[in-house]
Amino acid sequence: MLQSKLFSKTKKEAPKDAEVISHKYLVRGDFIEQSFSGVYRFLPLGLLVLRRIEEVIRKEMIGLGASEIFLPALQNKSLWQETGRWDKIDPPLFKFKDRHQKEIALGSTHEEEITDIFRHRIKSYQDLPLALFQIQSKFRNEMRPTGGLFRTLEFLMKDLYSFHPDEKDLKIFYEKVKKAYFRILEKCGLKSICVEASSGTIGGELSHEFMVPLEAGEDKVLFCPKCGFGANIEKTGEMKNCPKCKAGLEIKNCIELGHIFNLGTKYSQAMGAEYSDRNGKNKPVIMGCYGIGLTRLMAAAVEKNHDLKGIIWPKDIAPFRAHLIQLETGSKVKKAASDLYKELTDGQGFETKVLYDDRDKSAGEKFAESDLIGIPIRIVVSEKTLAKKSAEIKKRGETKMKLVKLGEVKKYI
Repeated sequence: MLQSKLFSKTKKEAPKDAEVISHKYLVRGDFIEQSFSGVYRFLPLGLLVLRRIEEVIRKEMIGLGASEIFLPALQNKSLWQETGRWDKIDPPLFKFKDRHQKEIALGSTHEEEITDIFRHRIKSYQDLPLALFQIQSKFRNEMRPTGGLFRTLEFLMKDLYSFHPDEKDLKIFYEKVKKAYFRILEKCGLKSICVEASSGTIGGELSHEFMVPLEAGEDKVLFCPKCGFGANIEKTGEMKNCPKCKAGLEIKNCIELGHIFNLGTKYSQAMGAEYSDRNGKNKPVIMGCYGIGLTRLMAAAVEKNHDLKGIIWPKDIAPFRAHLIQLETGSKVKKAASDLYKELTDGQGFETKVLYDDRDKSAGEKFAESDLIGIPIRIVVSEKTLAKKSAEIKKRGETKMKLVKLGEVKKYI
């Protein structure tokens, strides 16, 4: 994409109320802007990052055998009354009335919706196990939105739901999801720990959170450096020794990026979601649900991958793979940079993977913006590099540069 056509206006100063580095850099880089407290607009660069994260997650979900669906944000009160959560879920639902005075809520989660889908379609053990997922906006009536994208009223979330004939089958799938979550977070530049957690108002018999240690994190996690045991203090209280190996526990500030639940029959019993087993006996289906917040993940990736100049995006979720920068505006440099751009994008599927800075700006301005928005590879074409029929290539976050012949640049992206 030509940078002269990109809708983006970077800023030299962060918002005065921005406390965490991800909030500062995402606003300064023009990835996001606040609409009002706890609600953000995603601008072209920010949306590109979200789409990259979606690609990473979608690949793993399909790898688990899950089918993608899309459920409504507007939620049916009667379904929530079946499970008793209409007035009990915390944070409380955003509720309103339509013109017919019918009460409706904005979806903060979709257990009721997905269980309703199951009970209308699945009747036999032969259709199990089953897994369905979506990537959709969620709405949480938070008391105190804070930390930029860390705690918001509206956010993008992937939620996966699974249905099983028995606990053994659920346990196998649950462990597969754990491994998939570790892979997702690693591709997003994040090392996570999986800890025992409270199930809250989602409920169920067992749950785990995927935590990333961060100074700005609001959760406190007990972690055993010897055996790897971890638990949210919210679940365990402040115990001093590991319940598994008795070693001393450490307390770490963390941010929760994913939460997975063994729901058991909490929703299937309440809503009559049954299947017929091999003996023709009706049984409530065993369920699991697995959430991961994309917008929060985006912020955490910045918290863990940045320097004093700006963001350093991991390559799998960067808005573009490479940033081609034309320094001088002379015809020779302009033609060489333009030709290289065409070579890098023509018919190779790289149209959205290369950002070409064709603007008439100083080298200092271009480099400062490039460092701020954090594209992994910087390719510079100038009179100096052309004298050697080359381009200068540098990885974001590194100081080492190399001259690469123009005909060999393509392999670097």
